[in-house]
Amino acid sequence: MSKVYCTYFDHRYLTKGLVMIRSLRRHVPGAQIWVLCLDARAHGMMEELAEPGVRAIALCDFEAGDAALAKAKADGRSVVEYIFTLTPTLVRYVMRIVPEAEIVTYLDGDLWFLADPEPVYREMGSASVLIIPHGFEPRMKHLERHGIYNVGWVSFRRDSQGTACFEWWRERTNEWCLDQVDAGRFADQGYLDQFPQLFGGVHVLTNHGANLAPWNVAGRSISCRDGMVYADGDRVLFFHFHGVKRLDNGEYLTSHGYYKAPLVPVVRDFLYRPYLRELSAIEGQIERRFGAMELKTGRKLRGNPKAGSFWLKNTIKMMLNRQRGYIIAPD
Repeated sequence: MSKVYCTYFDHRYLTKGLVMIRSLRRHVPGAQIWVLCLDARAHGMMEELAEPGVRAIALCDFEAGDAALAKAKADGRSVVEYIFTLTPTLVRYVMRIVPEAEIVTYLDGDLWFLADPEPVYREMGSASVLIIPHGFEPRMKHLERHGIYNVGWVSFRRDSQGTACFEWWRERTNEWCLDQVDAGRFADQGYLDQFPQLFGGVHVLTNHGANLAPWNVAGRSISCRDGMVYADGDRVLFFHFHGVKRLDNGEYLTSHGYYKAPLVPVVRDFLYRPYLRELSAIEGQIERRFGAMELKTGRKLRGNPKAGSFWLKNTIKMMLNRQRGYIIAPD
């Protein structure tokens, strides 16, 4: 078992996590994925589902005996900030409990695989760490204050440089992991900017088919040939469906409006619609089996101003999103 994966989610994010896991295993049937369940309900559901190739980790077991993590949890950071804190510790945990793993890759739960990601590992070669740039298009470059690199896929090799890198990352997130930009830091993600400066063997991925996302899709040439989607000539391996929200009427709101990225037909029809069909089907299966899921996380960004005019602004925003095609029905 040379490559293993890890991710985390609570019961509210479980359906997206399942879409990610099942899409990965469709293309890599032997993939092993370790899931840190962020609440007891998610752990119970994952244990009952017994997904092939998946190992569910209870949060209490994960936290047991980790004094540094306990100190971080008690220092006043919010729930979402504590979740961000867990990312490098999860990599470390999996490295320790799967001694045969040569590379451990952390994955965000809102990815969707269209192909085997082996080209990512081929490009990584013998490197110790692999990170993927956001690839913001020019109009969105200001968002690099949140990090040049995206934490959606980060790989570490079991060698001295890879180990030193995720241990350093863990120390930093335990010290500070707030959901705000501060002197080059931002949650768990801003620290990735320092990886190439501090450690040898860090490879920055050049393949544009990996981690295609709302923040970079407008700056890339997207095409479809023989049923396969390409970005700048690279086959799309996985798309990052960041910010997708289910609406009460069964439609889904995308985050393309925020990133000023038009939803061109090839992206809408060959990426979003099939993903949303799968997500909608899994949401239905899970709700029939386990009862209704509350899908809103209630995340509030630090420094968010007054909420008084939120309803009006949100109503106007939704009207504009619909007008511009950013709201999609699965079928």
